[in-house]
This record gives sequence, C-alpha cells and structure tokens, in this order.
Amino acid sequence: MPEIFRFLTAGESHGQALTAVIDGVPAGLALGEADINVDLARRQRGYGRGGRMKIERDQVHIVSGVRWGFTLGSPITLQIANRDWENWQATMSVAPPEPGAPQKEVTRPRPGHADLAGAMKYGHRDIRNVLERSSARETTARVAVAGVAKRLLAEFGITVLSHVTEIGGVRIPETLDLPWAEVQRRAEASEVRCADPETEAAIVAAIDDAKAKGDTLGGVFEVVALGCPVGLGSYAQWDRRLDGRLAQAFCSIQAIKGSELGLGFEAARRPGSAVHDEILFDPAGGFRRSSNNAGGLEGGVTNGQPVIARAAMKPLSTLRTPLKSVDLATKQAVEAVVERSDVCAVPAAGVVGEAMMAIVLANAFLEKFGGDSLEEIRRNYAAYQEGLKSW
Repeated sequence: MPEIFRFLTAGESHGQALTAVIDGVPAGLALGEADINVDLARRQRGYGRGGRMKIERDQVHIVSGVRWGFTLGSPITLQIANRDWENWQATMSVAPPEPGAPQKEVTRPRPGHADLAGAMKYGHRDIRNVLERSSARETTARVAVAGVAKRLLAEFGITVLSHVTEIGGVRIPETLDLPWAEVQRRAEASEVRCADPETEAAIVAAIDDAKAKGDTLGGVFEVVALGCPVGLGSYAQWDRRLDGRLAQAFCSIQAIKGSELGLGFEAARRPGSAVHDEILFDPAGGFRRSSNNAGGLEGGVTNGQPVIARAAMKPLSTLRTPLKSVDLATKQAVEAVVERSDVCAVPAAGVVGEAMMAIVLANAFLEKFGGDSLEEIRRNYAAYQEGLKSW
C-alpha cells in the first residue's frame, strides 16, 4: 500500500549535509525549526558517546514546504549541516585525488558492519564508499523527519516517549511500576536514559568497563505511544498490519537486531490465560482492558491502549581493540579498521526508535483520517470519535 507520509534521506556521514524530503504533510500545520531541534539535541546525548558528538551541534534548516510558520501541503525539505565536513573535505571530495597524492582508501572491513557485504554488492574497493552512507549518522535525518510527524500527532493528543531498559546485560527491575509521565521524566534526566537510578549507576559502570577494554555494549530500549485512537492499521492485508510495519521500522535502524511488541517473546512462554487482555466495560468510560500485554495492538490494529514496542541493539561494530579481518587489496589477515565511534549508543537509539514509531503512526493516522489540510483532518477525526461513542 502506498505510504501517505513518506520521506527519503540523503547524505553521507562526513559529507556536507544530511537532507530529507517529506511528502504527504497536510497544509496548515504549525511547524518551526525549534520543533525539530529538540529531538536532534536529545539524539546526541548519552553516556558512552564518542568524539563526533563533541563536534556536531545538529540544527535543522527548513528549506521548503513551510511559509510563515505553517506547512503548505507541498513537500518539505530539511537539511542538517555536518560540522565535521571541514575535517574530511579531502576524503569526501567528489573528484578523485591527484596522481601521487596520499590515498585514504579503507580496505580493512569491520566484522558486524556493512563494510564487506556492501563493498561486494556495489563493487567498491574503497570501503569509505560504504561506511559513509551505512553509518548511523543517517538517523539524524530520520529524527528530523520525525519532528514533523510528532508535530502532526501532537495536534491529536498522541505523544511518543522512550527509555532504556537494559545495557550490557544490566536490566531495570521487573518490579519497576511507574506512570508513563514519571518514566519519561526520569529517563530525560538520566545520562543513559534509564528510569531506575540504581540500574543507571550499574549501566554507567558497565560502559566504563567496556571502554577500558576497548569494547562496546548493546542493549534494549522501549518506545511508548500514548493517546492513539482505536483503529489505526488494518487486519485486511499483511502489509497494512501496524505491528508488522512497526517491526520493520525498528529493524531498519542501524545495529537493531530484534524487536517485540507488548509482552513480545515472553508471550510465547505463558499460557493464554496469562497473556490476553480481558475486555471490560462501564457506561461512563466505555470499553477498557484489565492489562496491556498486547502492547496496544490486536490483529494489526490499535485498540486504544498505549502502543508499546522494544528493540534490541547489538554492540557497535567499531572496536578500539579491533577484531580479525582480511584486507580487501592484499587478502592478508589484518585487524579491522578503527573509525571514530561510540562505546555505547543505546540511549541515542531510543530517540531514533521514537522517531520511527512517530513516522509509522503518522502515516497510519493519515491513512485513517487524511485530508489535504489540518482542518479537514480535524473534521474527519472528530466525526470518527463521535461515531465511537455509539459503541
């Protein structure tokens, strides 16, 4: 099914800029650069980040699609300059180096990265041509796109938050039971975006230990969408099921190797009586559930509960104590190349997870209630909500 809210990103990790073009945003949505810059700054923070984040000060520039602070209904173009471009101009030049000039080719692929498979696929002998685009720096553009999606969702009371549940095998306690507003408050105040102070301290210690060993750590983050109405997504076709679309979106994030919704894999270990959310009703509030093990999704459709998803991030592929590899040019055994990298980027990945959740939900929302202007969407949404009262 064609997407309504669709986008493309372009740009290399150390190129001049990252660019995104968004189509499908209705006219009349209030939008400013500050709405987007908030999450760009959040993506750069987190204990365990590397030197690149000390260089960049990500700020978006809205190039098209907005006039006098409101969207026009035409494509929106966003651009984020790379400050580190100044340090890489010779390497990233579009023209080949002069004969006899020092070569800066990368020929030692890193295990776990796109380096070798990407070079073989596209016929590149210089891995720089692969790693510049496959880098997670690309997620900066996605977070910028999501700034627009979040603005649209916020008009209808939908918000998205995230927090880290595990890094390096250190997990928050299962007994942690807090309102979502408190989880968000604690996560935003934490260096590792963890809502439990004791777990946060243990995670920081684990990151310090990994850094001392020249190693990296992965982990798990949880993303929650509050305020979603009943009926986003569909059970009618496989590619319209919202749970499948969310899983694809999460697994499209660099270094993500797994995703789950609601109870996820834990649901496979329990009997049905301990999994499914009982349906209750009261005349004042209508239908409700006794629990939310389904994570707000049944049959690929939102059921009015918070939408809850988690993603597992592997340890980053660039190690300061590199693993064994083979040089593409000489075929000799070597150590993998060491690029400037993070020890742990799970806190930042949670912000990217929010971005992908918001983008998928914005698209599903426009499928259900879409129109050319925000006012038209408001009318469609209000009529639908009024109709639900009859239930």
